[in-house]
Amino acid sequence: MVITHAVIAAGPLDWSLVTGWIPAALTVLGLAALAVLLFSRRRRWWTRWAPAAVLLAVLVTLALRWAVDDWLQPFPDPLPPDVVAWTGVAVLGVCLTLFRIPLLRPRHWAGAALCGLLVVLLGAAQINRHFDQYPTARSALNTWLIRTTTLADATGTAEPTLPVPPGKALSDVWRPPPDLPKDGTLSKSPVPGARSGFRARDAYVYLPPAYRASPRPLLPVIVLMAGQPGSPDDWINSGRLVGMMNAFAAAHRGLAPVVVVADPLGSQFANTLCLDSRLGNVQTYLATDVPDWIRAHLQVAAARTSWAVSGISFGGTCSLQLGVNAPRVYGVVNDISGQEAPTLGSRKKTIDKAFGGDAAAFARVAPLDVMARERFPDTRAAFVAGRSDDTYRPQQRTVYEAARAAGMRAEWVELPGGHSWQVWRPGLERQLPWIARQTGLIP
Repeated sequence: MVITHAVIAAGPLDWSLVTGWIPAALTVLGLAALAVLLFSRRRRWWTRWAPAAVLLAVLVTLALRWAVDDWLQPFPDPLPPDVVAWTGVAVLGVCLTLFRIPLLRPRHWAGAALCGLLVVLLGAAQINRHFDQYPTARSALNTWLIRTTTLADATGTAEPTLPVPPGKALSDVWRPPPDLPKDGTLSKSPVPGARSGFRARDAYVYLPPAYRASPRPLLPVIVLMAGQPGSPDDWINSGRLVGMMNAFAAAHRGLAPVVVVADPLGSQFANTLCLDSRLGNVQTYLATDVPDWIRAHLQVAAARTSWAVSGISFGGTCSLQLGVNAPRVYGVVNDISGQEAPTLGSRKKTIDKAFGGDAAAFARVAPLDVMARERFPDTRAAFVAGRSDDTYRPQQRTVYEAARAAGMRAEWVELPGGHSWQVWRPGLERQLPWIARQTGLIP
């Protein structure tokens, strides 16, 4: 088990890849390179090879879209049209390069290859802008840029704890010691599936500065999940979790929730539905194994009202599923861009593949079905959606209305943007004060 300290420094690694001069420059260079690849004085190029390259690019792009959306279905939703279009541009750059190089003298091959690379970078940059996946180079490389020390240097489970009188928030009685560290720490650790048997990838654990104080405040917990496809690394890289949590802690005298970024997938493209099914006992893993591991390794608040679960897209759907199927574990839900139900593409396909055709088994755990027959007056929930997310926003609204009908203390949050990190980062950052209030950290 290791502990990781985030290093943040201004410089080229922190220049924006989604706004400003870098994406503008890539756009200009990519379009210029595309024009160079298309241009030729040879009549045969325009009558034979250029049309062939364009046709091949169209066919390859359509084949990729079909493979992703209709055959493999690694994503719960279809590829956005602009992502398909920019994928087509990148493929066109490769096709034009392959058709042009045999017609050129060897001394021009490198130039043609460079033009093809620039067109591919153009497509990749535009796709990155759509998802806001890597806002900076640092966010893409952060996994390799962080320093590590042993977890034992910063944790322990035998410190005296800070008592909080009934009716008071933790911040009401917290007095930070003068030597409190400025920043929190980030650790990476396996969390075994002791009960579930689920083989998850390593989790990340963020511990705020207050965790290292003595007496130790019993801090609330956020179990956080990425989307699908995805991994816990996404919240560290694209989500910029450490900076977000350190900023919150700095504004609250070192107090912040403990955050455990857990893995509900097992691999990048798996879709486990976050349920106990033929695809794995993931609900047991997240509702039993992960909380048991946290309690065994960390000193944190014990009450269900001090435990929040949150995630994005697939992880958002998963957070609601845990809120309604494991309400004695998680009392607070922050569902960011989730769906109205876990899915493998359709309800029938989901039931057939995951439950052997047993529709009643699926209905026992599907969140809308659960909320239709049970009430959750002691659960607090927030539903976050992107204003431009025409696929997930309506589903989120349906789930929000169902949560209110089931007695949850629910709130609706709409943010500018679509189904991307443009919504997902603020979907957690904006909600941190709300989560802190619901979990008793601040009044």
